[in-house]
Amino acid sequence: MLLEINPQNPQPRLLAQAVEILEKGGVVAYPTDTTYGIGCSIFNKKGIERIYAIKQRDRKKPFSFICADLSDIAHYARVSNYAFKVMKRFLPGPYTFILDATSVVPDLCMTKQKTVGIRIPANKICLAITKLLGHPIITTSANLSGEDPIGDPFQVENTLGKLIDLTVDGGVLTADVSSVVSLIGDRPEVLRKGVGDVSWCE
Repeated sequence: MLLEINPQNPQPRLLAQAVEILEKGGVVAYPTDTTYGIGCSIFNKKGIERIYAIKQRDRKKPFSFICADLSDIAHYARVSNYAFKVMKRFLPGPYTFILDATSVVPDLCMTKQKTVGIRIPANKICLAITKLLGHPIITTSANLSGEDPIGDPFQVENTLGKLIDLTVDGGVLTADVSSVVSLIGDRPEVLRKGVGDVSWCE
């Protein structure tokens, strides 16, 4: 099912429809500030298992998740003063920051090293959905593992529509990915170069 939501002024009634699906355990495709992602509540174990199956993804690779704002991150990750300053500077934006996880985070969202990847994309729709839901949503690109990310919501629906419960149409996006930066320790470490500028890490 395709649900068109205004990317500049997301309609509360339509956002509520997407959130209701997530609350009932559904899997949703949604726009970010790079490409389209698919996700569910981070506390929805069955939903996370579904996404692994949909993506045909290695179970050893945990998913990152979206927080609604900076104050939300401290519930799910240990944030040093240095890390907070970095995230305050660059978020919302096209970055995934790696941090040590707190005990609140489900095992399926953590690495063996007990770290997590956290995003706050500069996209009004996915942030509004996350805020309304009241806790983070899983974020992974809306494609099969090994294939290119999808920036067109109609292509997302054609490719994954039968496997997920809703595609939120927030307009055509790029097929780019976020930059992944580890903030564990005193120096940033670039793990993947994406849209977000990482020259400040050098």
